[in-house]
Amino acid sequence: MDNILDTAKTWLTDFFDPAVKKEIEHLIANDKEELSDRFYKNMEFGTGGMRGVMGVGTNRINKYTLGKSTQGLSNYLNKVYQGEDIKVVIAFDCRNNSDTLARTVAEVFSANGIKVFLFSELRTTPELSFAVRHLNCHAGIVLTASHNPPEYNGYKVYWTDGGQIVPPQDGEIIAEINALGFEDIKFTANDSLIQVIDKEVDEAFISQSVAAGNFNAAGKDDFKIVFTSLHGTSITAIPEVLKLGGYENVTIIEEQAKPDGNFPTVKSPNPEESEALSMAVKKAEEIGADMVVGTDPDSDRLGIAVRNLDGEMEIVNGNQAMVLMTKFLLEKRKEKGFKGNEFIATTIVSTPMMEAMAKAYGVEFKTSLTGFKWIGKMIKDFPESDFIGGGEESFGYMVGDFVRDKDAVTSTLLACEIASQAKANGSSFYKDLIQCYVDYGFYKEHLVSITKKGISGAEEIKQMLKDFKENPVESVAGSKVKWIEDYNTSIAKNVLTGEEKAIDIPKSNVLIYETEDGTRIAARPSGTEPKVKFYISTNTKLQKTEDYKKVAAELDQKIKNILAELNLA
Repeated sequence: MDNILDTAKTWLTDFFDPAVKKEIEHLIANDKEELSDRFYKNMEFGTGGMRGVMGVGTNRINKYTLGKSTQGLSNYLNKVYQGEDIKVVIAFDCRNNSDTLARTVAEVFSANGIKVFLFSELRTTPELSFAVRHLNCHAGIVLTASHNPPEYNGYKVYWTDGGQIVPPQDGEIIAEINALGFEDIKFTANDSLIQVIDKEVDEAFISQSVAAGNFNAAGKDDFKIVFTSLHGTSITAIPEVLKLGGYENVTIIEEQAKPDGNFPTVKSPNPEESEALSMAVKKAEEIGADMVVGTDPDSDRLGIAVRNLDGEMEIVNGNQAMVLMTKFLLEKRKEKGFKGNEFIATTIVSTPMMEAMAKAYGVEFKTSLTGFKWIGKMIKDFPESDFIGGGEESFGYMVGDFVRDKDAVTSTLLACEIASQAKANGSSFYKDLIQCYVDYGFYKEHLVSITKKGISGAEEIKQMLKDFKENPVESVAGSKVKWIEDYNTSIAKNVLTGEEKAIDIPKSNVLIYETEDGTRIAARPSGTEPKVKFYISTNTKLQKTEDYKKVAAELDQKIKNILAELNLA
């Protein structure tokens, strides 16, 4: 506690604002537990940026922690691009303080002689990614905490290719930041270097989104959509993209259309959780809509609900949406003719069905660690290859490469194209998905996410993952474990034969068990929240669509059995 108290007292100098000092003095006198949580560690600038609870302290998002990261990034840019006119672009989402924090970040960049393009109002993360290359910038920043609760905010860094920073830049930037003290931050702005931007980038981004996501689907006049932005940024882009894509029957949930960092109508602004889409689903049932679309606050994640075989609205998960979007894009590319250099991509914890589909179409399949920055890196690393599309289980998808991150804007249009065309063909989004199960195998996934907050929570997560590794699972649902993939050691071992293979993916705290029948259990800590996540994937054959409900129930039961076996139920 003495070290924590000493750290807190360093924030009582005249460098820090009077209100900051007053709050710290109050915590020292009255709330040692809260003081400890705020100062027991530094808010880490991870491999993609920062995300955490807002407030005063080294373990919080505030003008000083973001200022220090920006100062370090400025030093790095000035070192790497010495002699060039360095430019960055900054966007921010709907969260409380995002606009003022974005302005602070812009001022620090400008104080370091760096030209800044600052969006006038909130914008989507995919537009920021697009703007980096559109404006020929060296880097980009978006102030967002994605789908986290209202008390969070964050800071994501993009590089010259429009993708998030990856090795070696991430480690080099972190080293620059860690070498600084808070007093090294230059807060005095050079206003002549800050240029506010607006519609000119919007129009270019929206035009590209429509070009990438519109396939002239039939039946648009007869296709009804309910859209909710969940109080976030997508209200600035998706309605216009859908309109330009030819969709006129779009009902916007007005109660959730106004940007609001408190997210007053939902428990969590995360389209992965069914509650977030409940208001939109209810409206869809009332008006007989065909599809519900909802996005997270910065509009990189996309939630979809469609009518199931019983005519009821059902939310499809990220794996299901990814599979059908990829299938559609592959089919469209096949109609044009494959050139032989195409690839699709996903992550190591997403459905193996993507690989099965790639094999069926004869295109290359690439897999990465969790996080879209790795998919963006693939595009940069293999310029001779043609990225068709790809996604991850956490409700993210990217169409082509004009954006280099999850893009709910273009993906919304693509999903509507698929569903509208399917309906015109006498099918549906849901029925087309079931046909994929017949064609490529019926894969069913389940995610268990366990939250452990604070200092003790971080230790619990560490211990859970350690136990999972040191007490190996020998069988799952009656099938022997065949492969253990340890991404910390970069070794995949066949425990039945002793064979070992190198894993050609950057090291990460991920462990995956795969059984003889293809069942996969993956465990990893969340990179953005105090959570440990377990991913379960099962599969079987589906001979015909008529067997769907029966086989789905069998896989659901298998997943329940696995959860009980692993004490995750």
